[in-house]
Amino acid sequence: MEPKVTKFDLIILGASGFTGKYVLKEALKFLNKSPLNSIAIAGRNPTKLSQTLKWASNPNPPPTITILPADTSDPSSLRSLCSQTCLILNCVGPFRLHGESVVSACVDSGCDYLDICGEPEFMERMESDYHDRAGEIGSLVVSACGFDSVPAELGLLFNSLQWVGPAVPNRVEAYVSLESMKRIVGNFATYESAVLGVANAKDLQAFMRSRPRRRPRPQIPGPSPSKGQTIEHQKKIGLWAVVLPSADASVVRRTLSTLTEKPNGLPGSNESSETVQKREAFWSSVKPAHFGVKIGSKSLFGILRIIMVGICIGLFGSTGFGRWLLLKFPCLFSLGWFRKNGPSEEEVESASFKMWFVGRGFSNGSLASQENTKHDMEIVTRVTGPEVGYVATPIILVQGALILLSQRKNLPKGGVYPPGIVFGPTDLQQKLQQNGISFDVISKSTISS
Repeated sequence: MEPKVTKFDLIILGASGFTGKYVLKEALKFLNKSPLNSIAIAGRNPTKLSQTLKWASNPNPPPTITILPADTSDPSSLRSLCSQTCLILNCVGPFRLHGESVVSACVDSGCDYLDICGEPEFMERMESDYHDRAGEIGSLVVSACGFDSVPAELGLLFNSLQWVGPAVPNRVEAYVSLESMKRIVGNFATYESAVLGVANAKDLQAFMRSRPRRRPRPQIPGPSPSKGQTIEHQKKIGLWAVVLPSADASVVRRTLSTLTEKPNGLPGSNESSETVQKREAFWSSVKPAHFGVKIGSKSLFGILRIIMVGICIGLFGSTGFGRWLLLKFPCLFSLGWFRKNGPSEEEVESASFKMWFVGRGFSNGSLASQENTKHDMEIVTRVTGPEVGYVATPIILVQGALILLSQRKNLPKGGVYPPGIVFGPTDLQQKLQQNGISFDVISKSTISS
């Protein structure tokens, strides 16, 4: 496959949005350093994009960067973008409303695509509708390349790699804890996506049932996990927790399903024999496990507050008028966690996250097949980093883009994939650690019966 000759290494679509402007700010740190020699920014409002460029460059004068007109409702403008670059970073959400046209343009042109989507319905539909053609054309489409869902994907893989044979994991539970010295304020687009997700939940279920082929399930040693308590007190990490209905679990399942079909991972388009050996060695060390995600709080009151917000979104999100109320008054219905103008820069700077991975399994795989067997081993790992929406997400997206640009021949020719199966064997984890997102082993211990 001949490399595509393009004007720009990447184009950031939606660069003037709440998250897009921080993606631009992060990308500017690496501009004029190989492999990122040229970028452009695109969106509907050139004036707003120009103002964003000045903001992102502060205190330095803005570099000379091309501003391109583009609208997700105008396919010709998107085709024009794709003709000028080999990679689109899509920051325009909600993706169920604005994302498909961008994916379609990228696939038709053979352009690669990364986004920061956290919407399971969108990702499932894009895989169903575009995977085969993207593979034929040579367009690599990877969603969830932000806080949704790279920390979950790489965090699970990191925990899995700590289980050295004959030990095997059975269940890994992730606990997300958002922290701040001030107050936690989320991205309105994230809130809007959650509201629309409730509205489209039945459509997603119907779509999944209608798919002609079910995904293969990995063989996981030991019993299937029980449902457990609605509210859990995880004393070891000091958190109260409740199930988080995020994209992370479904994205991880897609990676593990792909790995079940392709135990050596996805071949690169033109990888060296050394890279093949590295990729195969990496995936041979990964042990699949049942995976779930919970949102945690240091206090029971914090968890009750989370449950109240979830109930509000669940009840009101099922009707048109209810959704109007939720989107009209986000601060009220989210108890102050979301507002239309987003967090202040001080609130962004003061926030951080911890994502704990509590893995339970067996010190010897042979124990897993015994009747009424119980876990006898636990490994706790943790991923930590800065504020999730405006700092961690841009770091993750930009580092993923740099790896795609510099290591394209080692990545799949094309197709629609989750980030874990694509970036797992690369040095993305190391790059994230160099840029403020840490991966640590907290403890390894035996569990007394």
